[in-house]
Amino acid sequence: MAINDLEALEDKVDELIALCEVLVEENQVLKSNQQSWTNERAKLVEKNESAKARVESMIARLKALDK
Repeated sequence: MAINDLEALEDKVDELIALCEVLVEENQVLKSNQQSWTNERAKLVEKNESAKARVESMIARLKALDK
């Protein structure tokens, strides 16, 4: 290999290293966001179940009043 080829290869390797560093950082942000969305979803599911239980309870009380 000529010196120019080695320098070009070194430049490409440096670019790949920089790209990998960017991708690692981006991946960490995405994982953090995913965890936040997962937590938020769990809270919303819990609130939904609570609201459902309250509505079902109200319906049962209303039916009991009709009888």
